Amino acid sequence: MRRGLLGGTFDPPHIAHLVAGEVAYRDLELDVVTFLPAGHPWQKAGDSMTSPEDRWEMTRLAVEGVSYFEADDREVRRSGWTYTFETLTEFPDDEELFLILGSDAAQGITTWHRWEEVLERADLAVAPRPGTSREDIERVVPRSFTWLDMPTLDVSGTMLRERAGSGLSIRFMVRENVWQYINRQGLYG
Repeated sequence: MRRGLLGGTFDPPHIAHLVAGEVAYRDLELDVVTFLPAGHPWQKAGDSMTSPEDRWEMTRLAVEGVSYFEADDREVRRSGWTYTFETLTEFPDDEELFLILGSDAAQGITTWHRWEEVLERADLAVAPRPGTSREDIERVVPRSFTWLDMPTLDVSGTMLRERAGSGLSIRFMVRENVWQYINRQGLYG
């Protein structure tokens, strides 16, 4: 089993997440891409976030109908801070794991809890993101990794929350069912 793991706060999950998952699935010849919303990400302590339950539901809706995408709620269900290292230990040893990161997240990988063990357990696949250069990422990530062959999409959860909070539409920057959920629940307004 070749599994891609795409984690994040998913507040909300948007098209850049889905494109990264799609490109990783094809470029890395994966069997499945697992989207893992973080329950309580320690690196975002003190930041305001939508409830884990709403982020889980949006993630579930975002991957709905794509046979090789799945949503996994293990980090949302886990109490305490969310650490990628702990999540990786929960997958069977015979699975080949690929951690799919945006280049902004990859840039800080050596600040992660038990990052050396994270890099021992999973290969890295990095999606280009605005504001980071390839040279910077290749300099700071302490092992070889795969660049995903995708366009740089200038969409982020922060930007979408700000747009929605200002009354601007985020339709088509998230899947239609996610957009409907956001409106139904009154998130970001």
